[in-house]
Amino acid sequence: MKHSRQLGLFIFLQATLLPVRMYSIVEKGTPNTLDYRIFYTKDDKPISPFHDIPLYTDASKNYCNMVVEIPRWTNAKMEICKEEPLNPIKQDVKKGKLRFVNNVFPYHGYIWNYGALPQTWEDPNHVDSGTGAAGDDDPLDAVEIGSAVATRGEVKQVKILGVIAMIDEGETDWKLVCIDRNDPMADSLSDIEDVQAKMPGILEATRDWFRIYKVPTGKPMNEFAYKGEWKNRDFANNVINETHGYWNALMSGQSAKINCTNTSVTTSKSKISVDEANGLLGSQPDKTGDGPPVAASTQDHCFVSRTVPENVCH
Repeated sequence: MKHSRQLGLFIFLQATLLPVRMYSIVEKGTPNTLDYRIFYTKDDKPISPFHDIPLYTDASKNYCNMVVEIPRWTNAKMEICKEEPLNPIKQDVKKGKLRFVNNVFPYHGYIWNYGALPQTWEDPNHVDSGTGAAGDDDPLDAVEIGSAVATRGEVKQVKILGVIAMIDEGETDWKLVCIDRNDPMADSLSDIEDVQAKMPGILEATRDWFRIYKVPTGKPMNEFAYKGEWKNRDFANNVINETHGYWNALMSGQSAKINCTNTSVTTSKSKISVDEANGLLGSQPDKTGDGPPVAASTQDHCFVSRTVPENVCH
């Protein structure tokens, strides 16, 4: 009987602590080229990571799904493609070239796992009363501060801890901070104050990174609403709920800019059959090799002065 109880406890802990891997990725095209894409499937059926992966992991709404676009320490600016059917992850392109984020001293690439919450949308037609700026037309961005380096395309179940309101080229660009629910520190972090107390320096470094990361490309430093203050979990959840509502409205209408193709959203005018989705996936070129090497210059360091106006950071 004792052995049975121990076995039952082991199975329970396995089910509780191990990540749920219900989504798979399908790579298409040649890595490090313009045609490289990462598509998603669930139960071997193509889905959109933007529209078909649910925002919350279950009905309790204690954890959100997060699509990892960019693993920590990497530079390639990968993102969910809003404009293409099934919204694969692709590398951003500027002036016909693949985009890499500079290493701004003392940082190397992205300093956390970076990605987006599915089924959220920052409505460019809505001016936020707190920031005074309209949404940036993207899913909500999230930085995951756990100890593990994620893999590109991974879907994490995360605990929301707080948010900061970045103003990027005049648009509201919320940045959520969260942690993988299976991370060793997850149980000890419940709100933004816990992050400040138990991971000193990470919030300051995160704000600094977002402020300066575009400077080497000739862009100005980004600014922040609320004097750069990190808002707590309740505030962050309100942002999530609001942007989920904007996504729902998006899916019930018709967008000229965002491709809403999906296989599961019953209220959507853009829902397609699994056969149609398989046809879209099958039309993409197969993955070929590892692709060309990335230019060594993407690993160079840049240096940026931190002399900034008082309204940028508290």
